[in-house]
Amino acid sequence: MTPRVAVVGGGISGLAAAHRLRALLGPSAEITVVEQTDRLGGKIKTAKIAGRRFDVGAEAYLVRRPEVSALLDELDLADGVVHPTGARSTVRAGGVTRHIPGRHVMGVPADPAALTDLLTPEGLARVAAETDLPPLVLDGDTALGPLLRARFGDELPERLVDPLLGGVYAGGVDGLGLRATLPAIAAALDAGATSLTEAAARSLPTPTGKPVFGTLRDGLGTLVDRLAQSASVRLGAPVRELTRTATGWRLTLGANAPAHQPPDPVLDVDAVVLAVPAPAARKLLDGVVPVASAAYGRVEVASMAVVALALPEGAELPGTSGVLLGAGERRLDGTRFAVKAFTFSAAKWAHLGGESVIVRGSVGRFGDPGALKADDDELVRLVRADLVELTGVTAPPIDTTVTRWGGGLPQYATGHTDLVAEIERAVAAEPGLAVAGATLHGVGIPACVATGDAAARRVADHLREQRAG
Repeated sequence: MTPRVAVVGGGISGLAAAHRLRALLGPSAEITVVEQTDRLGGKIKTAKIAGRRFDVGAEAYLVRRPEVSALLDELDLADGVVHPTGARSTVRAGGVTRHIPGRHVMGVPADPAALTDLLTPEGLARVAAETDLPPLVLDGDTALGPLLRARFGDELPERLVDPLLGGVYAGGVDGLGLRATLPAIAAALDAGATSLTEAAARSLPTPTGKPVFGTLRDGLGTLVDRLAQSASVRLGAPVRELTRTATGWRLTLGANAPAHQPPDPVLDVDAVVLAVPAPAARKLLDGVVPVASAAYGRVEVASMAVVALALPEGAELPGTSGVLLGAGERRLDGTRFAVKAFTFSAAKWAHLGGESVIVRGSVGRFGDPGALKADDDELVRLVRADLVELTGVTAPPIDTTVTRWGGGLPQYATGHTDLVAEIERAVAAEPGLAVAGATLHGVGIPACVATGDAAARRVADHLREQRAG
């Protein structure tokens, strides 16, 4: 019997699952990726700006994790990998743009002396005194912001940790949990570290001399396109309902497909991988796996936008890779910045140098729509105004593009790891069903690929057992 599998969600997690299913189940398997929008890739999108391919979603992957590098090798895409230049990153702290110090784990310092240029003398003294506080004993999970403030004071979380976490999660330090966002720190505390400083020192990655990040010269959309070849694809086909049948699963599809691609009203399959954001997973699992549905419902999500600006040749930006901004930073006139970060892409990535100078501004924080309420033209104006304030560059762009990411960035709040374990236990009790995606074990591309791979293996194992029985 030919195995039939549906992958719901055409982001990187779902596409990685489809790719692994093809490898595990063979060329005859019927693998269908069902995506409610009109494109694949999810938070990966390579667009054209000033005639050049440019990533307006996720722009890179962490090389230290093996998943993406291994996948690129499998797909014969490794020759297209490029790495950042040596340009340093900066942070806007206390109204001044400063280099981000070294020897820290997502802002938690292993060496307080490295923060000398970032904090006031009072703030630095507070950080240096953290090891003199009573030993820290981690009991379960804890909110990250209150913990950091109690141990280090307010300056460190506001000037360094919050900007760094805002760049990853579009969330603030006070709304995130320790175990899900800083697992290495939590593990070091569990293993006996008695302070956050000691935990950070134990958690520092061993220097390898190798690049930390990588991307594809022609854009990460190249990876999306190659993975899509593993399956049949249905675009514009939202899944309205998921139900169990006597032999497998039934997907009831919506009717938003293009006229040339009308979907069947239902899709009957032997197994399903759900690789969708938390709100969609909550809806589809309601009544099927109610425990998992309820857990997904407790995950909040953030929205953001990427505003890409192509400036004319010769525009002189700082010789850095970009700048992060904490939520408390203000413009000279006292108003809030629209952006939470700028990436000076032409300086960060050598392959993006050339006739135009490309910059991307990131907008949007959890619970605070701010500038996201503006239309695209106004959003470009606000981002340009921030660029002028931060860099002095006034040259009008020769091209712009605005890409909005609505409600797809999960917030890893206190207790998130327990919540994910609850989801995975409940789903594991349902033969032929698996989940993947950024909600689970990390929002970066390698973590998403890992969840897709694991979901595919779970489904493939089930189908083999079914055939054997």
